[in-house]
Amino acid sequence: MKTIGLLGGMSWESTVTYYRAINEGVKQALGGLHSAKIAMYSVDFEPIEKLQHAGNWDAMANILSEAALGVQAAGADFLLICTNTMHKVAPQVEAAIDIPLLHIGDAIATTLLQQNIQTVGLLGTAFTMEQDFYSDRLRDNHGLNVLIPNHHDRKIVHQVIYQELCLGKIEAQSKADYLRIINELAKRGAEGIILGCTEIGLLIQQTDTEVKLFDSTVIHAAKAVEYALPQIAID
Repeated sequence: MKTIGLLGGMSWESTVTYYRAINEGVKQALGGLHSAKIAMYSVDFEPIEKLQHAGNWDAMANILSEAALGVQAAGADFLLICTNTMHKVAPQVEAAIDIPLLHIGDAIATTLLQQNIQTVGLLGTAFTMEQDFYSDRLRDNHGLNVLIPNHHDRKIVHQVIYQELCLGKIEAQSKADYLRIINELAKRGAEGIILGCTEIGLLIQQTDTEVKLFDSTVIHAAKAVEYALPQIAID
């Protein structure tokens, strides 16, 4: 079994989901009392959130690169950045370490293509939805057509993430807003929706809508299990 490196804390609520999902996946694959071998560095999200909204991505790249080196030094065989938005600095982090980076966008794209999804809606922070580091990777590397909500709805999605979900708050009105936005994307041709922020799965589940949902946290964690157990066929 390979040791999985997790760079978490962005936010810690979603990192908990990663930890649980990875361990459950290993237990399902191997049985008995097996659990995952994990090396994790959990950052303080408050200063990172301030740097995000100040647009200081170089400073964030330095913080995450140093943390990634710590994960590598702890014995990790490969690394996951447990957040979608911070994959904006994935190239800098990848350049700083000697172990592979399992990119969340590639994990999601593989799952979408396996299910013959070509046009997908994307929900996430404003950075993830509006900047090109995420959607361009899906388009250019995997041939996917990516739709995002309109400006007003992007503001709603972003605010709910930072003002509620990252603080562990689950609000009924926000859930209703997200479901409306999901339906609007489906009307525009989205065959499925990427929950492209690792906290969104705390608010919206597949049982809430008939539109196919692709939870980035669950998919990323499952790919980590596959990578850690290359000799095991994961269903």
